Amino acid sequence: MAKATEQKKNSITVGETKLDIRDVVTTTYDGDNRHGGRRNDVAMVVLRAMCMALSAVSLLLMVTARETSMTTLYGFEFQLHAVWSLSDSLIYLVVVTSATVIYSLLQLVLSGTRLMRKTLVVPTRTQAWFCFVADHILGCAMVSGGSAALGVTNMNRTGIRHMPLPNFCKSLGFFCDHLAISVVFALFAFLLLAASSILDVLRLSGDC
Repeated sequence: MAKATEQKKNSITVGETKLDIRDVVTTTYDGDNRHGGRRNDVAMVVLRAMCMALSAVSLLLMVTARETSMTTLYGFEFQLHAVWSLSDSLIYLVVVTSATVIYSLLQLVLSGTRLMRKTLVVPTRTQAWFCFVADHILGCAMVSGGSAALGVTNMNRTGIRHMPLPNFCKSLGFFCDHLAISVVFALFAFLLLAASSILDVLRLSGDC
């Protein structure tokens, strides 16, 4: 009799625990849907995909930026050999875009998998904080790298003030065009990282 009573109490306790868990899960998803969490999850996946694509294009354009040509300076003809690896600023941008591509790809795979399973893309506040910090750091690195590379590109086109240096981009048009387009894509990738950070902040604030 004592055993039967104890088993009945245990079954009631287990049933209550299961009910509580269902209530918590249901509340979480109801609140998430009410605040448009599903839309924000889709937006986050789209941002990750676009950021990865733009960063990959920027990286591809930069690493293929190389050209050899001839130019005339002070009446003498010189051979010009331009390659991205000769500039520290361009190397920095390549490193940053590579890190962004890898990070965005990992986030895209993880987020896309969760989205297809119809679960939260960012299930915990700890992961939301991690995404926010990572997006912020990579965004700052991307805009600084793009700005540094933009300075190199501009100097190649205009030369150095008060010095009779030619416009090297007249002879190295392919190289300069690749640099310029790569920087533009990198800056667009920065904007996408900034947008991802905003979604992270909204999630942390409990608005989505």
